[in-house]
Amino acid sequence: MAADSAFRMLPVTLSVSKDISNYMRFAEMLCDRLAHALLTSASLAERFRAEIENWKLTRVSVGALTVDRQSRRYFLSSGSALLRHALLEAWTHFIRPAYGGAIFFLDDLQNLATPTVQDTSLIVRDQFQSLGVEGVNLSVCFSARSDYFSGLRSFAEPAVRFYNKLTLQPFSLRETTEYVCSVFGTTSLDLQRLAEWFHGKTLGHPYFLAFVSRELWRLYRAQQFTDATHLWPVIFHRLEEGKFNADLERLSEKEVALLRAAALTDQSEFKPASSASSKQAC
Repeated sequence: MAADSAFRMLPVTLSVSKDISNYMRFAEMLCDRLAHALLTSASLAERFRAEIENWKLTRVSVGALTVDRQSRRYFLSSGSALLRHALLEAWTHFIRPAYGGAIFFLDDLQNLATPTVQDTSLIVRDQFQSLGVEGVNLSVCFSARSDYFSGLRSFAEPAVRFYNKLTLQPFSLRETTEYVCSVFGTTSLDLQRLAEWFHGKTLGHPYFLAFVSRELWRLYRAQQFTDATHLWPVIFHRLEEGKFNADLERLSEKEVALLRAAALTDQSEFKPASSASSKQAC
């Protein structure tokens, strides 16, 4: 068990939306996602769960600094202090006893600009690098637009050198098959058929591959099946609730109207101007 835990990593995910207005709010949400990951972890003993619930405090004291999570005004350093304090506590009491470390997956990090996008990447880098120096095995992986680092003057900048950059592209059918085999390889499912179904539904998009596979695995554990086709309405409903509705809530009325116009057109490509003119013609 001890040997296994040395290689087991705890995944923590956070979608960084535009309504995360500052680093304090980012730190709070990351702490909440960490607590959620710990509470749903099968590797932690039941006795830890009450402690984790208590760990989700609304007020945190860091030395002489007291951070009230309900307050409306924060300083950036307070967010850094809160996150450092919480991560060290979680590492000592919950992560290290059951895991070799944790990986934080941050989606759309470009939405957090405190005060600039480039400053955010440097702050996150400083935060996790300092923990690594102390032997705390916490890693960070984030997605962002392809031009995320374009505002930096030199690729020798610390924020750039700290990260290994990969360009995400749709999975091919072969890559989708490899992915499906790694997730469902222990099941009795027809993996090639399942991979083709996955690829047809997601077109190889990494986010949707991960989402659909997670939901399908959850359903399989609840009740085993041999054909995933009939489960698509259930999975799509979950996708609608967890992804599409949340994204739509962040759009303006004009953006929603544009999407509706796009959905009604037979064109595979269109421009906002042409969409507006066709709408007026109707």
